[in-house]
Amino acid sequence: MSYKRIFDTDAWKLCTNVLHKEDMRLQESLTSIGNGYMGLRGNFEESYSGDHHQGTYIAGVWFPDKTKVGWWKNGYPHYFGKVINAMNFIGIRVLVNGQEVDLYRDKVTDFYQELDMKEGILRRSFTVNGQVRIETERFLSITVLELCLIDYRVTNLTNKPLNVELIPYLDGNTRNEDANYDETFWLEAERKTGDPFVSLAAITKDNPFGIERFTVNATMGMITDHSSSKTSEEAVLYMALRNEYNVLPGATAGLQKFVAVTTSRDMDEEQLIPAAERIAGYAMEKGYQQLKQEHIDAWEKRWEKSDIEIAGDIEAQQGIRFNIFQLFSTYYGHDERLNIGPKGFTGEKYGGATYWDTEAYAVPMYLALADKSITENLLRYRYNQLDGARHNAKQQGLKGALYPMVTFTGVECHNEWEITFEEIHRNGAIAYAIYNYTNYTGDDSYLINEGIEVLVEISRFWADRVHFSKRTNQYMIHGVTGPNEYENNVNNNWYTNTIAAWVLKYTLSSLLKVPEARKQELGVAEVELAKWQDIIEQMYFPYDEELGVFVQHDTFLDKDLRPVSSLKKEDLPLNQKWSWDKILRSPFIKQADVLQGIYFFGDQFTLVEKERNFEFYEPMTVHESSLSPSIHAVLAAELKMEEKAVEMYKRTARLDLDNYNNDTEDGLHITSMTGSWLAIVQGFAGMRTYNGTLSFSPFLPKCWNRYSFHINYQDRLLNISVEEAGVKIALLSGKPLTIELYGKETLITSDEPLVTQIAS
Repeated sequence: MSYKRIFDTDAWKLCTNVLHKEDMRLQESLTSIGNGYMGLRGNFEESYSGDHHQGTYIAGVWFPDKTKVGWWKNGYPHYFGKVINAMNFIGIRVLVNGQEVDLYRDKVTDFYQELDMKEGILRRSFTVNGQVRIETERFLSITVLELCLIDYRVTNLTNKPLNVELIPYLDGNTRNEDANYDETFWLEAERKTGDPFVSLAAITKDNPFGIERFTVNATMGMITDHSSSKTSEEAVLYMALRNEYNVLPGATAGLQKFVAVTTSRDMDEEQLIPAAERIAGYAMEKGYQQLKQEHIDAWEKRWEKSDIEIAGDIEAQQGIRFNIFQLFSTYYGHDERLNIGPKGFTGEKYGGATYWDTEAYAVPMYLALADKSITENLLRYRYNQLDGARHNAKQQGLKGALYPMVTFTGVECHNEWEITFEEIHRNGAIAYAIYNYTNYTGDDSYLINEGIEVLVEISRFWADRVHFSKRTNQYMIHGVTGPNEYENNVNNNWYTNTIAAWVLKYTLSSLLKVPEARKQELGVAEVELAKWQDIIEQMYFPYDEELGVFVQHDTFLDKDLRPVSSLKKEDLPLNQKWSWDKILRSPFIKQADVLQGIYFFGDQFTLVEKERNFEFYEPMTVHESSLSPSIHAVLAAELKMEEKAVEMYKRTARLDLDNYNNDTEDGLHITSMTGSWLAIVQGFAGMRTYNGTLSFSPFLPKCWNRYSFHINYQDRLLNISVEEAGVKIALLSGKPLTIELYGKETLITSDEPLVTQIAS
């Protein structure tokens, strides 16, 4: 497994003394910051004329780009929804004696950059052409979400006065790299010049699909630290303030840039500039340092619950903290209209939309590390888009609701047939998240009130999507793509059939908790329930008696089965080296498929079944989906395959930091970052929550000295610590709780921690 590491290893920071001109896009991805409301790639404030990807993204702001294919078929979505690159509001042009600083062209020495994950601040310092020393830091406030703050300093290193110009600007002339025909998406809506603010508002261009147009406004104010002359500059979709300084030898010129960003998602357009001026004015009055400290304090509060401490392996420590930092920078539950895109605010790949990753991979982590209301907002996001899911099913001529593979509104907006219309297993993940939330929190109020409607509509879809085979007297599901996207249009994918039957069963059991009046509202009839029960009892699940394994799909065993170890090094990664046709005919698995189902429903399979299937499928898995390694890590840990579990943890924890898949330059793998948490907590610590019982079965990886973490569980806060001396579980708040530790039922109270030896 090859890798590329461009930042030093540090427990709390990403640091480098190198300006990575050949890997600038990778450097920008890794130093991305966000606050759930907006986010930025790690672009420089100064000019950089070399290859890079300028990226600013606002949560929930997107554009419906026309689907342009010559093979149009009924059922295709009419548009491809995608996040659009918004206004560059961090820019500061720097001129020294009339020459503009360009970090690609100029001689840059003593370069240093760090992303401080503990404080949520990005810093840089460097010398340009031996003349000036520049120091800068910026952050997106997590206490005032509309704010971006930048502190910028230029010091004269020569023995003569220098004329220094600092020109902070707002630039709406941005483009998406994936735009068809190099289109632009923004038109100027309004501008305002005044003292002490300038404002620029841009609106998305019109579209023929009836999708709302978004307006984004940025209001900029600044504080300079000594006298300077100031003039304004304006052009189309561009506003700037030119500050000119006469900087004596050894002296410093600087400014603090305050930017308030408001959008039409939250208020009427005529309020955007006044609201932003109020926010920016509040920020300037309070001051940079105080806002910075409040931001740091807020991050400290988040880390108190979420941090995982690892002793003895600094690479592992950096990996888990980087992933938690980026996840919480992307989503912290403040807005139920939002979800977690696979790239977050770090790039444009995957359109910046919502996938099934959230329900399958992110929900468990957010349940354990944050207030349950945050996860409930993720569930409400899907509930609020139920009409869109009904529309998707109707487009395919089916009943019920089909949740989209890619969406902003609930309506499918992705145009790859084999993914969009065949990878229907994601419908099951939506239902599984409701189960996961209810089981973990012990609170069934969401299930009874909103969740049951989602479950009923998904069940109606599955009941219509199956067909009955008279030859075998069983129900089947043909023409699907499973989680393993390296096979398309297969029949009876084991995972898809399994989760479809499970959804029907879970819905039936959940209906028993629902008042009769609510059932009548949902229009649930006995004949419909009987059909669901019949499907459950008669569903076909591919299985091979000789091998003792669940078969990925009907014809999988007819392939030329061979392990990944049989491939040449130059064949990997397959998705960058092989044709799609060759990949589809191969036995190689992109990500956990059968093993995904075994992971979800672990209490329904024996250890023998788990081991047989793991040993059969794992050797053929290339893990070219970022979602894959964590599932293998959890199962390997349960099967006491420590070496494999640690290998898979490292792959998921440092996927981006070490660029294992050679694609991090496109943006970080945000949703799969939860995998490192899953690998530790569900893998190494063996945490499970079956049948309302919390259990642990921890072990300590040989390469670690200790690890510890917190979890929320049913209104309790627990700390779990694992080291050679033993396991300690402390109840920090909440009522006494009965748990299982290594299969033994034990009551823990806040009076005294539970301490025991690590089981062999």
